[in-house]
Amino acid sequence: MNKELEHNFVELLEANQNIVHKICRLYTNDRDSHNDLFQEVTIQLWRAYPKFRGDSKFSTWMYRVALNTAITLYRKSKRRVKTQDFEGVSFKISAEDYDDTIEEQLKLMYAAVKNLNDIDKALVFLYLEDKNYREISETLGISEVNARVKMNRIKGKLRTILNP
Repeated sequence: MNKELEHNFVELLEANQNIVHKICRLYTNDRDSHNDLFQEVTIQLWRAYPKFRGDSKFSTWMYRVALNTAITLYRKSKRRVKTQDFEGVSFKISAEDYDDTIEEQLKLMYAAVKNLNDIDKALVFLYLEDKNYREISETLGISEVNARVKMNRIKGKLRTILNP
């Protein structure tokens, strides 16, 4: 790979790494698993980056790759994430500190969201990221109408979980 491609990837990843951290938080329960999943998502993004055509925003593409990686690994290993060596790549990404001490309401919301199935988790995540239904549907590969209907049903489920 050429240095310009590598440089562009690192810049985009550093600018958007919170997306990956948030997805990792949804699909893991501890810091080690979080870091392992972050690494695996980064590897998958790096492998797929040369094929990124720019048809959508980088962040939308990144959501899709990160969510697919998280869901695939979650299903395969039931919360045990395997990592791969990252040999042959010479860049280093400076990770931001990720603070696990968040308000009690946010913890309750994450706990409630973890009770949802994989696709519903992804939909809620994108919704909470203020993505519109068009972007949600593109990222998840479902119709806009389906995304709206699913979101309304999920809101009901979350209300039931949070307010028994």
